[in-house]
Amino acid sequence: MLTDSQIKTFQETGHLTVTDVFDDSEIVAALADVKQWSEEFLAEMPDDQRKWYLEGSGTAQKLRKLDNPAHYRDVFQKMAKHPRVVEMVEQLIGEGVSVFFSQVFMKPPEGGGPKPVHQDNFYFGPDDLNATLTVWIALDEATVENGCLYYGDGSNQEKVLEHFAPPGEPFNLQVPDDVMQQFEMTPAPVPGGGISFHHGNTLHQSSNNNSQRPRRAVAFHYLRNGAKLVNSGLSYDADMNVKVS
Repeated sequence: MLTDSQIKTFQETGHLTVTDVFDDSEIVAALADVKQWSEEFLAEMPDDQRKWYLEGSGTAQKLRKLDNPAHYRDVFQKMAKHPRVVEMVEQLIGEGVSVFFSQVFMKPPEGGGPKPVHQDNFYFGPDDLNATLTVWIALDEATVENGCLYYGDGSNQEKVLEHFAPPGEPFNLQVPDDVMQQFEMTPAPVPGGGISFHHGNTLHQSSNNNSQRPRRAVAFHYLRNGAKLVNSGLSYDADMNVKVS
C-alpha cells in the first residue's frame, strides 16, 4: 500500500515514483512480448499508419509506440491487473477502475524522439478530472540520458490548458511554448520494474534518447468506473476497455 506520505506527495506534486513493483522475471516476459509484437506489427502495418507509429513522423523504420497492450496482450493485461498496482491506483483515484487506453513506448536508442509538454486530461477529457490516473511502468531503467519523464511539480492544481498539434501530427498534442515556460520541469528517473504515477492534469514530457540503450515503458491509463470521457482531444475505442476492479 501507499503510505500517507506518498499519497500527500502525489496530491501536492501531481506525480509519485514507486520502485521495485515488478520483479525481473515479469519484466523479461514483458520485453519478450514487446519484441514479438513489434515484429508482427511492423510486418503488417499499412502505409497510412506510419506517421502514427514510427519515429520521425513515419520517415524512420523504428517503432515509436504500440497501442492498447492491456487489451491485446495477455502479459500486459496481467500487469494492469497486478494486485499491488490496483491497490495503489484505487488509493489515488477511488475503488473500482478500468484501463481505457494503454501504450508501449519504445524510445529506441540514438533516435527515440521527444514527447512535448502536455496534460493527459486534454487528451482524455474526463467528466471528473480526478478520475484518471496514468501508471507508467519502466521496462528499462529510465534515466535523464535515455529520455525519462519530466514533470511540472504542482501543475496538477492547474486547469486543463489549451493544446495544439503541429501540422501533420494530430497525435502530438502539446501546450504552447509560452505556457510551458511558466513551469519548471524536473526529471523523474525510474528503475526498471518501477512505476511513475501521474495525475491527468500534471504537465509532463520526455526528451530524446541520446544513449545507446533503449527506454521502453508501458503506460496504463486508468479511469474510475462511473466516470466518462466527454471531451477528448483524440478518440478512444470503448471496445479496448479492460475492466480491472
